[in-house]
Amino acid sequence: QVQLVESGGGLVQAGGSLRLSCTASGSISGINRMGWFRQAPGKQRDLVATITNGGSTNYADSVKGRFTISRVSGKSTVYLQMNSLKPEDTAVYYCALNTIRSPSTWYWGQGTQVTVSS
Repeated sequence: QVQLVESGGGLVQAGGSLRLSCTASGSISGINRMGWFRQAPGKQRDLVATITNGGSTNYADSVKGRFTISRVSGKSTVYLQMNSLKPEDTAVYYCALNTIRSPSTWYWGQGTQVTVSS
């Protein structure tokens, strides 16, 4: 069983910053990619950023230049530094990971709310 626990969400004014953290535990073998996704009310869950075991990153166009994903080498911990936040960044943010053995299967955290006020 894989568990992911997120923290760091909250309420911030537009232009502000937040840092999300996620730690995975449980029966994890060969993590391939960790990442962050978000879901706003009434919308689908979208990719925000991912990072591979080798450190390669991928970002949604809407967050490029504002958000930075990082991962502690050798650890099952991933961060999302969010700067210059906008009201449209308001969503529930989910941490996720997949494995080398099963890259099409994503394991999900419970989510953390991020609210950006204008």
